[in-house]
Amino acid sequence: MPKESGRKVVATNRKAQHDYHIMDTYEAGLVLMGTEVKSLREGRASLVDGFGTFYNDELWIEAVYIPEYLNGSWTNHTARRRRKLLLHREELDKIASKTRESGYTIVPLQLYFLDGRAKIEIAIARGKKEYDKRHALREKQDNREAQRVMREKNRS
Repeated sequence: MPKESGRKVVATNRKAQHDYHIMDTYEAGLVLMGTEVKSLREGRASLVDGFGTFYNDELWIEAVYIPEYLNGSWTNHTARRRRKLLLHREELDKIASKTRESGYTIVPLQLYFLDGRAKIEIAIARGKKEYDKRHALREKQDNREAQRVMREKNRS
């Protein structure tokens, strides 16, 4: 039985929902150093600039910021190093075939601990155009106004 149970979210990439149309999501394990795990357990990470790439038929996540562990010594890691993702071969093949199409990219959505193991949720996504972003913001604002009107109507 693991020491921890459940899901503890470390970092989310809320900007990804705004900048991309999310197509498919996958849960992957991460190959991490000890100081990276300790830094993540303190709840310190940023996924904003992260993206996934393939090297030698393996999926790697790049530009994910995990700061150095404060109590680490000479064994400390570099903050923005490339980290290997652990997925099944069928999933890797599916992701590789999708990202070969133009416009698709691999974006990290969430970094969390699941039963004591570090996991990352990645997505195959297509970038939004500027007018798509404006349309999404307008929809959100209209929904918020409709909720406000309904709340006022229910109060009186």
